[in-house]
Amino acid sequence: MNCRSVKQYQTALSDEILLQVEKPARYIGNELNSVRKDKETVDIRFAMCFPDVYEIGMSHLGIQILYELFNRREDTWCERVYSPWPDLHRIMKEKQIPLFGLESQEPVKDFDFIGITLQYEMCYTNILQLLDLAQIPLFARERTDGQPLVIGGGPCAFNPEPVADFFDLFYIGEGEEQYDALLNLYKKMKREHKGRAAFLHEAAKLEGIYVPSLYQASYHEDGTLANFTPLFSDIPAVIKKQVNKNLTDSVYPEKPVVPFIKATQDRVVLELQRGCIRGCRFCQAGMIYRPNREKEVEKLKELAQKMLASTGYEEISLSSLSSSDYSKLEELVTFLLKECRAKGVNISLPSLRIDAFSLDVMSKVQDIRKSSLTFAPEAGSQRLRDVINKGLTKEDILHGAQEAFCGGWNKVKLYFMLGLPTETEEDMRAIPELANEIAALYYDTVPKEQRSGKCQVTISTSFFVPKPFTPFQWAQMTDAKEYIRRAGIVNETVKKQLNHKSIRYNWHEADVTVLEGVLARGDRRLSAVIYEAYQNGQFFDAWSEFFDFQKWRKAFETCGLSIDFYTMRKRGEDELFPWDFVDAGVTKEFLLREWENAQKQSVTPNCRMRCSGCGAKTYGGGVCYEDKN
Repeated sequence: MNCRSVKQYQTALSDEILLQVEKPARYIGNELNSVRKDKETVDIRFAMCFPDVYEIGMSHLGIQILYELFNRREDTWCERVYSPWPDLHRIMKEKQIPLFGLESQEPVKDFDFIGITLQYEMCYTNILQLLDLAQIPLFARERTDGQPLVIGGGPCAFNPEPVADFFDLFYIGEGEEQYDALLNLYKKMKREHKGRAAFLHEAAKLEGIYVPSLYQASYHEDGTLANFTPLFSDIPAVIKKQVNKNLTDSVYPEKPVVPFIKATQDRVVLELQRGCIRGCRFCQAGMIYRPNREKEVEKLKELAQKMLASTGYEEISLSSLSSSDYSKLEELVTFLLKECRAKGVNISLPSLRIDAFSLDVMSKVQDIRKSSLTFAPEAGSQRLRDVINKGLTKEDILHGAQEAFCGGWNKVKLYFMLGLPTETEEDMRAIPELANEIAALYYDTVPKEQRSGKCQVTISTSFFVPKPFTPFQWAQMTDAKEYIRRAGIVNETVKKQLNHKSIRYNWHEADVTVLEGVLARGDRRLSAVIYEAYQNGQFFDAWSEFFDFQKWRKAFETCGLSIDFYTMRKRGEDELFPWDFVDAGVTKEFLLREWENAQKQSVTPNCRMRCSGCGAKTYGGGVCYEDKN
């Protein structure tokens, strides 16, 4: 895969510029395992863009998988692009330096595709930053033949409408399934000298591909969506999510690119499974990545050995929405302990549940004296945990904490959400009360002479954002002041606890939550707002030092749209949503049933206990078919 003869490497930025910016290694490319090809021998050049800074983007597994998938093709060269930090952004604008691919250091405006992954709504203005620096029109309608096709993907593409005006097409679902068909179609039509419009029309016929310009939205007088229809009879009215049913044999990066500087996830990442059996009603990932599919343990062992050998990393992380639910976790960890300990490699196990099995596994892989345990009860009271279908009782939490303290831990991090549907003040106060009980348990469980210091319980609260394709997609939000008031109640209650000196409390920014809520469930009219915000100087909104809510308010006012319309309004059960044209594998009937179960505080069993008829069985694989011959 690392290629043939290529010309001598030369950076797009001069030494003078590189010396002026923070962390110049973000921009020079040529890292270990990066792929360089002779551009004269390929038919398709693809710029894979992550709309955030290098250290964040280099940690993203999805891009690594697609980078591997595309570069295995002899006819395609995929390069990486990340958002230039504001210091370089300023210089590139002043000096008219076009955005470039890291591998070739050549302008992406000369590529065939610019692919942008949509991981988080607060990166939407960075989409425009990338297109602006690339020196191509920001709006898809203004692009002409010879300019790159801009394609979006990732979890936020399940509601692509707020950014629809900026993209030529979207890929809905997992890239391993249809990208080969899309690239083959492009190559064929390029050879036939067919133009942009003809290609987009044909691409729209491929399963999983959505071309926004070929669909029309109309609205009721109250601002809600009235109709969403294709402009041509030969393209589908519903876009079906793509699912990779065979994770074990699918493409995976055995030689991932190793960054020059420390990335957020600076380690080998081993993907155990996709999807989740749990069915938490607030969790979009748990719904859109259904059905739950596991990778065979022997394949994981093989990948771990190859990836550690090809990178020199000193840590390996087991990636999953719920690692505890991987059926061969104990066998895999036992193997990795044997392999890794001899080489001085650490093992990281995120996404574990608070139970005896998980704690036993954690005790084997963690240095207990240095580490803290992280768990996510999400709600303080049992009533609210039942509303969100967390499947975790207070007894589970306290027993798990006690087991952890007996095992030598004295630091626990707990994650909660404020603003969940049906939340009461009693539910808010239950968060610090639970933290107090956990701290008390430490002092009651561990004899004084055996303690390795004070107990430390850190509680963090984010504010709830209702997401598409979740049972809570009908829920209303609240305004920033109310979120802060609720955080104040938690903070005040912390101070009243007997063990308050052992409890630390952090909370999320409320303004960011409100905007995230707007962008998550918005329609294509929001493209104008995002454009206006970017024109006002907004990008890197995911970074608190750059986020300015007042500029966003001004953008909404300029565009004549209301923030409250998208956040404060409770959706009717019969409302047509902007994302209803996507078949995400879970039916609206199932989601509505779960929304009703939430109001009744009724718990739905996980997928291994009982099938709840969500609709994902139509994909013909995964947990839906385990032991069901």
